[in-house]
Parts: sequence; C-alpha cells; structure tokens
Amino acid sequence: MKFRWRFPLAATTAGAAIGFGMVLMVPDAAWAAGESSALNSGDTAWMLVSTALVLFMTVPGLSLFYAGMVRAKNALSVMMQCFAITAMVTVLWVAYGYSLAFSDGGTLQAWVGGWGKAFMAGVLPETLFGSIPESVFAMFQLTFAIISPALIVGGFAERMKFSAVLCFSALWVSLVYFPVAHWVWGGGWLSDLGALDFAGGTVVHINAGIAGLVAALVVGPRRGWPKTPMWPHSLMLTLTGAGMLWVGWFGFNAGSGLAADGTAGMALAVTQVATGAAALTWMFAEWIVHGKPSALGIASGAVAGLVAITPASGFIGISGALAIGTVAALVCYLAVTRLKPRFGYDDALDAFGVHATGGIVGALLTGVFAAASFGGVGLADGVTIGRQLAVQALAVIVTIIYDAVLSFVLLKLLDRTIGLRVDVEGEVQGLDLTLHDERAYDL
Repeated sequence: MKFRWRFPLAATTAGAAIGFGMVLMVPDAAWAAGESSALNSGDTAWMLVSTALVLFMTVPGLSLFYAGMVRAKNALSVMMQCFAITAMVTVLWVAYGYSLAFSDGGTLQAWVGGWGKAFMAGVLPETLFGSIPESVFAMFQLTFAIISPALIVGGFAERMKFSAVLCFSALWVSLVYFPVAHWVWGGGWLSDLGALDFAGGTVVHINAGIAGLVAALVVGPRRGWPKTPMWPHSLMLTLTGAGMLWVGWFGFNAGSGLAADGTAGMALAVTQVATGAAALTWMFAEWIVHGKPSALGIASGAVAGLVAITPASGFIGISGALAIGTVAALVCYLAVTRLKPRFGYDDALDAFGVHATGGIVGALLTGVFAAASFGGVGLADGVTIGRQLAVQALAVIVTIIYDAVLSFVLLKLLDRTIGLRVDVEGEVQGLDLTLHDERAYDL
C-alpha cells in the first residue's frame, strides 16, 4: 500500500532535507578559486546577457518546445512543470546547491563542495569570480542547474503526477546534478583528470538524458503507446521554442568562458555552424528515408547539434564543428527512429534520444577535435588524442552509471511513497484538467 504525500511543498522539503544532510557532512574551507584583483566591465556585461539568454532557454524556450510536442490536453502541464522547476531549483541553489557545486569541500573536494557558500554566504557586491562579480557567476551557473531537470520532463511527459515531478526534480538536482557539476567544473576528480566539458555536454545533457530514459522505463509508456497515434499538437509552438533554444544557446556556450574574448567568439561561431549542419543532416536523412522533410525533424536536428557542440564549443575550430554537428544528427536520428521503436521505451519527447545521445557524441568527439591537428586549441602538454578520448569516455561512463543508479533509486522510492503516475481516468482526460484544473486552450 502506498503512502500518499499530499503536501504541495513536498518536493522542496525533500530536496532541502537531503541537500542539507549532504552539506553538513562536508567540512568548511576557504574558497579562493574565483579570486581576482579587478572587475572587467565588458566581461560583466557579457555575462549578464549570457545569464539572461540561458534562462530564456528554459522559460520560454524549452517550455514551448516541449509543449508543442505533446497532445493539447497536456500542453499546459508541461509548461507548468518547466516553470515550477525553474522556481524551485532557484531556491535550492541559493540554499545549498551553489555551495555543493562550487565551494571547497576540503578533504572531500574530489567529490563534493563544502557548505561555506550555503545561502550565498560571502557573496557580496564586491566579491569577484575571475573578472566578474561572483553573484553573476552564481546566477549564470544557476541557469544550467535549472534547465537540467527541466530537460528530464521529456522522458515522462503526459503521465507523471505534478507532486512526483517536483519531488524527483528536487532530489535529483541535489544528489545527481550538484555533485557531477562539482566533479567537472568545481575542481572535482574529473576536472583533475583533465575531462573536457566546456558548457555542459556531460554535466547537463548526458545527465538529463539518462535520467529521462530511466524515468520513462520506471513510469512506463503512455496509455495506448505505441499503437495509438500521439502527434505533436502544435509544431508552431515547437519550432518557436526550438528557435528560442538556438538563440539562447549562444549564452550557454559562448558565455561559459566567463569573458568577452576570442574564446567566446569562436564558441559562438562553432555553435552556429554545428547547429546548421545538424539541422540539415537530420532534414535530409528524413527526406531520403520518408520522402518528405518535416518541421519536427529539422527542429530535432538543430537541438541535436546544439547539444553535441556544447562540450566542445570552447576547444574546437570550424571544421570540427561541421563534423560534430553532422555526426551527432545522424546518431540522434537513428536513436530516435530506430533504437526507440526496437526497444520499446516511451521516451516521449526524446530526452534520451537527443540529449543523452547527442551529449555522448559531443563529449567523445571533443577529445578528437580539440587537438591542434584538427584545428582545435590543442590538448594539454603530453596528452595524446587517444588518452584524451579515454578520459572523455571515462567521464561519460561514470556519469551514466552514477546518474542511472541514483535516478532509479529515487524514482522507486517516490513510487512507493507518493506514487509517480496519474490514474487511468486522469491520463485519458489530460493532465491540464486533472492536475491543474485549467486548459491550455479554451476554444
């Protein structure tokens, strides 16, 4: 018999409890990673813009992209989930997430940060991280933490209870995203090994995509899938959302260098090139196979290119971007059109097929195209392409295993307590009315 937790603040409470339990186990230590002697107004202005662009990717970009891909009776529920996740992760980030990801963890530094930055302690108007205010850096990184659990929504869309979405998102971002972000970007063990992830191919996209797949498997397919057609109800919304993602991604990638410089300029350029190549590749592949190009196909290709170029964007040149975009689109196309039907998992909006798959392709190919011989910025002294590929593969494999195990445990725990899925009547009627007593459209 399942115990039904009815409190609307369940997700925040659960996430806070777990998170504070973790931070209290980590010793406090002074953090000097972001010290700098002078603020650069140009860098600061660019990072303010980049922060707004990345937030724009989730609300409204991802919200519209996902909402258009579901049936009309569930469109509002998907946007509500993305909006609520944005608000909730903001509070958790301030409370302990920023500290877990980016403060010094002392003896546990390789695995997780400390608690010295909890509730943004010490983050003052004059505190700098490099050449920008630490407050700006913290908010920029917050936008990455926000979009990661929002991406997972694509795996379980149209069937999970809103309370379960909030609880899982709070627990997942606390126990999976914050530690992995620390491993790669906060001075953790993957950073020490030399793993390359400029803007989140591993931290954001592989992480979110694997969790989306696990959620799809644990929750189960939508009622009637795959025999009942479940077409996107508004490809106009989906294309609009995809366009917003494309624009916002310039902040995602070009902002990750934390400066308005040549690295940012090249990151912006390769982002555009890879995305264009991927969009065309998916479109032509679909055109050849099915006889007609589709709007959903070109949008999916663009997102696949954006995902794949993310880990490489600060390390590669234009030729590498063309290659990564093309390869990623082909692999993601096969994952969505061949792998999903063959294994029968209902990854409703292709969180795994596009984000995990594209993230894996991008993470691995970063180890190749970052080399100077392929037009990249060059690998570290003494590091060969083979060694860098091995490090990239290790980072991918460890992230997949850690994420999959934790996500499975969290979902099973929630299923046995509050329950994950709406009932049959609620799913048939649609989540908009069942969970929110509202409609996306009142025609």
